[in-house]
Amino acid sequence: MRPRRTRLYILISLAVVLLAAVPATGCAFNGPAYRGPVSEHFDGTRFRNPGSVVPDKSLWDVLQWKLGSERDPWDERAVTTSRPPQRVTDGLRATWVGHSTVLLQFDGLNILTDPHWSPRASPVSFAGPRRFTAPGIAWEDLPRIDAVLLSHNHYDHCDLPTLRRLAERDRPVILTMLGVDLLLHQEGVTGEVVAMDWWQRHDLRPQVAITAVPAVHFSARGTGDRNRTLWGGFVIKAPSGRIWFAGDTGDGPFVEAIAARFAPIDLALIPIGSYLPRDFMRPVHVDPTEALGLMRRSGTRTALGIHWGVFPMGDDGQDQPAADLALAVARDPARPDFRTLDIGGHLLLPPRSAP
Repeated sequence: MRPRRTRLYILISLAVVLLAAVPATGCAFNGPAYRGPVSEHFDGTRFRNPGSVVPDKSLWDVLQWKLGSERDPWDERAVTTSRPPQRVTDGLRATWVGHSTVLLQFDGLNILTDPHWSPRASPVSFAGPRRFTAPGIAWEDLPRIDAVLLSHNHYDHCDLPTLRRLAERDRPVILTMLGVDLLLHQEGVTGEVVAMDWWQRHDLRPQVAITAVPAVHFSARGTGDRNRTLWGGFVIKAPSGRIWFAGDTGDGPFVEAIAARFAPIDLALIPIGSYLPRDFMRPVHVDPTEALGLMRRSGTRTALGIHWGVFPMGDDGQDQPAADLALAVARDPARPDFRTLDIGGHLLLPPRSAP
């Protein structure tokens, strides 16, 4: 069977599995839905984005894109894993584990963003985007985690096996968005889970506050639960600095709202991958040039590019996001400090010295 026919067979088979699950179970891997009062971004049934409309994409739209995809093949990559310190008390250390997973260490705290150690970003073990690079920190070298920031329920961000392992080992507090807590409880993730609305604040400990902030994206675990739970990012305010984890996002006026409340930001974790094809991805994924704009408009001093190089989620190449970001930075006369790291690499920032 020729490669294109093989790809067609796999895609159609997966579509059949997904669609067959609907009449059989009433859902196709759907997650539970949030129920709560109406707000400016919740109509009583579904959430919506701040200041923009993200068009729905059907399963047929996705199949058409995938069948016409011309993405270059990805390679298996060896990783030099990192062995981070157990605690950091002087300054801020950020280690890129891969994709949107970053270990943040500051003020004696260890925080993970969107932790993902599984081999696939998928509801099934036999199909879906697979990991082309191992996590940059081996599980046995991961220090005790105090808190998890979980941006939304997509499979490449909300990895239930990893969350269950963390809950069993460390019992961290998990901060997430409205409705995602229902999924975690349903799927056996134990411990404290805090569901947050945009601009809601949680005090992790004295002088360390975490605020949920908007993003332009969507949520879904299956074919019938789109936008039934919230998505977003987080801002951490701590003695060592201010950190913005943008989650998964397209562009929008929410950036100025974040800047008005939190700038200057010492470190931003901004997605730079899964941006091609542009007409398909633009509403929900910034490209590297737009990511640079998010950094500038948010009043961020140092940014780290995430959401690339691990799972082939879009048509951009394995190293293309980092290369395109480097070009965008080189064209900017201000030469902003927007970095990429090798998986397992880390950056160190000194303690915050100004308000």
